[in-house]
Amino acid sequence: MSVTDTGATVWLTGLPSAGKTTIAYALAERLRGDGHRVEVLDGDEIREFLSSGLGFTREDRHTNVQRIGFVAELLASNGVKVLVPVIAPYADSREAVRKRHQGQGTAYLEVHVATPVEVCSVRDVKGLYAKQAAGEISGLTGVDDPYEIPADPDLRIETDGRTVADSANALRTLLAGKGLV
Repeated sequence: MSVTDTGATVWLTGLPSAGKTTIAYALAERLRGDGHRVEVLDGDEIREFLSSGLGFTREDRHTNVQRIGFVAELLASNGVKVLVPVIAPYADSREAVRKRHQGQGTAYLEVHVATPVEVCSVRDVKGLYAKQAAGEISGLTGVDDPYEIPADPDLRIETDGRTVADSANALRTLLAGKGLV
């Protein structure tokens, strides 16, 4: 395998509206331009197509993360760079995905997109924070439902005051440092 053919899963975890998906698509575009095979497993799309029957209980969230982790590892083990922008609020769920990858000998990197909840609520891309504040929804991760911050991620990106390009570059630098690009 050449370096270009080396697969890896890059798991971007963080609060809703932290910038996970935006960073993932920016990096995907750059990696594709460099000749890499790349897939983005967007959490919202996975919820719609692969996990539509699941709710937002701790158990359902764990099941959703494990499904995504399975697909990511399958793709990565076949030479694809898989970018996974998913909240994945529980450390044990993320650790189970890491262990699956390690057990298969597949590269796995955890990236914490560390955006303060105050910034996320201003961005509020999907209107979730406004709905939660109005009492229309409950169980919003990081507000009235837990989010376990990664203790030791491979990279922590603080997006507040940083451009998308800078964040994507930091992530590409991490991949380069691990010999994955």
